[in-house]
Amino acid sequence: MESKKEIYIKAVETLSDGSKTTLILVSRPETTPLKEAERASGELAQLGILNQIMVLNGVLSDCDDDASKKLYEKQQSALTSMPDSLKEIQTYSVPLRAYNVTGLDNIRALLTNENTSFETDKIIVTNIPKLKNVIDDIASTNKKVIFTMGKGGVGKTTIAAAVALGLSQKGQKVHLATTDPAAHLKYVVSETNGITMSHIDEKEELKKYQEEVLSKARETMNEEDIAYVEEDLRSPCTQEIAVFRAFAEIVDKAENQMVIIDTAPTGHTPLLLDFTQSYHKEVKRTQGGEIPDSVKRLLPRLRSHETEVLIVTLAETTPVFEAMRLEEDLKRAEIDSKWWIINSSFYLTETFNALLNAKANHEIAWINKVAEHSNGNFAVIPWNADEVKGEKLNELLKG
Repeated sequence: MESKKEIYIKAVETLSDGSKTTLILVSRPETTPLKEAERASGELAQLGILNQIMVLNGVLSDCDDDASKKLYEKQQSALTSMPDSLKEIQTYSVPLRAYNVTGLDNIRALLTNENTSFETDKIIVTNIPKLKNVIDDIASTNKKVIFTMGKGGVGKTTIAAAVALGLSQKGQKVHLATTDPAAHLKYVVSETNGITMSHIDEKEELKKYQEEVLSKARETMNEEDIAYVEEDLRSPCTQEIAVFRAFAEIVDKAENQMVIIDTAPTGHTPLLLDFTQSYHKEVKRTQGGEIPDSVKRLLPRLRSHETEVLIVTLAETTPVFEAMRLEEDLKRAEIDSKWWIINSSFYLTETFNALLNAKANHEIAWINKVAEHSNGNFAVIPWNADEVKGEKLNELLKG
């Protein structure tokens, strides 16, 4: 990394130069995505990259029924309460479209053609399962570790919170955790008698791990050797080890309760698992042969019947295909996944607004694809105008 230092400095200078670079923040006109945009904008600003603009994607311009009115009001409320730092950024908007913006024709039509045409597909299943069916199955099959995984923005956090609430209402003791640095869980659900919560703070875990290794080193090593260990602990892989250990400790809570983990949008969890042996070797090298019991138990537990992965998606092209790639990653890590959850479906809203009705119609092909691909092990959750948090989570649990 030291040898590339000049290249990194030059790259940041180029990115910071408004005459050479424009950085485009893309967000939807919703509260949580705008908070994410604010966080990204702030981190870039700390690096001196201030030449930012923002594009709001999927903006609804008019309404004529209950669903479209609620969507319009929800978007306008989010835009009105947009963080002040984002309001200072030059902003453009792209209108909501009924179709999936894939392929050259649809990309060309994005800014010019509303396109409310209908497909001819029909839903292939008689009864569309609900989230309650998924929770009932998890409870009846005695699962201990449940992950929500999928593309960013599909609603993993909401689903994780709803599943935790549903299981706690069945009398289960539940620990709800997140590996997402944004840690949005605290905005969605609160700790109750049946639910405890935590999240992995990467900086905190790194500091804790470094202090633990150095404390042990000071017991037997001289100053020169300790200095070597300190240098070694500054390597990028040290933080990965620290986060991996924290992850293993959370999963290990399944000894005494059900553990539900809301994963980061990057889908890095299966990749971490795929390289477990490398982590074992690195931990052994830095800790003198000691591997925590939680790390030893991790992979066998995740590859056992105790673990359930809920793949969360939207009834759209990119989220479905990314979910399928995620499923392949899980298979390579020898972790089975059974349930797919399609979130925020306009198909179930029964809207008669021309744009939203066409959008709902375009979802059918993807609902059918997920139904076939999952062998019927899927659930569909309707689009909701409200921020689904707190008491609103109960609405997702209705039969």
